[in-house]
Parts: sequence; C-alpha cells; structure tokens
Amino acid sequence: MSFPILFAGLLSALWTLIHIFAGGPGVARPLLKASDLEKSPKYVAYFCWHLVSISLATMSVLFLWPALWGGSTDLAVVGSVMALLFAAWGIGLGQFSAANLTFADLPQGWLFVPVAALGFWGSVL
Repeated sequence: MSFPILFAGLLSALWTLIHIFAGGPGVARPLLKASDLEKSPKYVAYFCWHLVSISLATMSVLFLWPALWGGSTDLAVVGSVMALLFAAWGIGLGQFSAANLTFADLPQGWLFVPVAALGFWGSVL
C-alpha cells in the first residue's frame, strides 16, 4: 500500500465532503436564491457546482482504489494531474484575476497542492 496515495485519497475525500456539505449551504443555495441572476447563468453555475462535486468524488476514487486494492498507480497519476490542474487554475485565478481576489476570497486552489504532491510522490515510489 502506498501511504502517500492513500493520504491523497483521504484528503480528496475530505475536500469532497467539505465541498458538498459546506458548499451546498454556503454557495449552491445562495446561488439558487439569487434574484439578480437570469435563469440560464444561474443554472449553468449550479450545474457546474455539481460537476465539481462529481470530479472531486472521482478524484478520491482515483487515489483510494490503488491505495486500498492495489494494482497500477496509473489511476493515482490521473488524480494527481487533476489536482495539479485544479491547483493551477485556483491559484492563478486568485493571483491574476481582474477581480483582485485574495487568499481569503479564494483559498480552494491551494487545497489541491498537497493532494497533487502526495499523489505524484506515491506514484513514483
């Protein structure tokens, strides 16, 4: 068993649960209640929120499967690439957005840095 891959999977699962159980009331519900948004952008954003939920859950499986049941670490490499891209987009959006976002406004990208690092580390062991 690769402990770095296992920890990447557990961390991904934690981010999934936080996204669903904190993001639902904190992001998705207010989005749906927003009366100043037209129907199309509101429901496209809501759809995307669910796509993130699915992606995070899938990322967890990509790490936990090889960590718990063995086999190739190729799945963990895919999960690591996903985490790296999520981190790059989240950090880049915060750093280079015209919205002048701070870490407090958008910390999510940084959450994927340890997931990517653990996943890549475990994949080369």
